[in-house]
Amino acid sequence: MNLFRLLADAVLTVHAAVVLFVVGGVILIVAGNVRGWGWVNRGGFRLAHVLAIAIVVVQSWFGIECPLTTLENWLRIRAGDTAYTRSFIEDWLHRLLFFDAPTWVFAVVYTLFGALVVAVWWRYPPRRSPVTHARRKPAPPG
Repeated sequence: MNLFRLLADAVLTVHAAVVLFVVGGVILIVAGNVRGWGWVNRGGFRLAHVLAIAIVVVQSWFGIECPLTTLENWLRIRAGDTAYTRSFIEDWLHRLLFFDAPTWVFAVVYTLFGALVVAVWWRYPPRRSPVTHARRKPAPPG
């Protein structure tokens, strides 16, 4: 198998994982708060989640192609394959749903989803993880 094709598939897998994290993350946060799962409000998880969707929204506003899409396309071309003619999300939505829309529609969808993430952040704010300190023996006098 061609190394560039293998690397392109790896980038595609990472990209799909990021999409799953962004979409699935908001579902987990809401469900977790309803069910009492404390881990869904840990600061690191919530910050990574809101930053991920913020990057997507900002890229869409400025018409910037996702760096993962750019890298995957470059690798596919190096492998002798065809690159995407549209963004990663547009390409997969088209494949999965046969949905074709102008780029601005996707920017609106990303923005609305970003607003949903912010609303969830406000409704279920992240919490600091309790810090457990090891019990220390008092220092001997002297």
